[in-house]
Amino acid sequence: MREQYRSEDFTEKDLAADPMEQFAHWFRQVAGGGALHEPNAMVVSTADSRGRPSSRTVLLKHYDARGFVFFTNYGSRKGRELTANPYVSLLFPWHPLARQVIVTGTAVRVGREETVAYFRTRPHGSQLGAWASDQSAVIGSRQELVDRYEELAARYPEGEKVPAPPQWGGFRVVPDAIEFWQGHENRLHDRLRYVRESPEAGWHVERLCP
Repeated sequence: MREQYRSEDFTEKDLAADPMEQFAHWFRQVAGGGALHEPNAMVVSTADSRGRPSSRTVLLKHYDARGFVFFTNYGSRKGRELTANPYVSLLFPWHPLARQVIVTGTAVRVGREETVAYFRTRPHGSQLGAWASDQSAVIGSRQELVDRYEELAARYPEGEKVPAPPQWGGFRVVPDAIEFWQGHENRLHDRLRYVRESPEAGWHVERLCP
């Protein structure tokens, strides 16, 4: 099971000066092309205090010069692991375009105001779901989860303001390296990685062997 990737060359001269600008350029191409369902889906990999890794798919909700933001229950497995060990990796697997973006960095909690502002934009049902689910905790049955949801739906009917759960919020991944991967024939892929030694330092680009 192997496919030959046929793409245009991706060279250093094609890069933006800043990796977040380059990410925005690629993301606009992916999101506007219609080739991908949920192009903001990313694999978030964390590790616990003993170094044991875990991964899951999460939706990117915002990005800017400061980094990449997603939201979760802070008591979930990823929430607990990021509290104990803030180092994190993100992977955007844009296979139809033979592209990947790989981010490594440090996760920090966003401010409560930012969390509440985002929570207000979620559909009513998703707001209730954030309360109903004690994410990553063992539960006896699906019906138990549905019962919790229906109880909340009765308490907060459509149109009524739902408070943001105190245990729920955002993480911002502040990158220290961002790799842009473009597939090519014969495994001669382009891998260009922006790296910086500290948040105050500038970025430099290095090319990696595929």
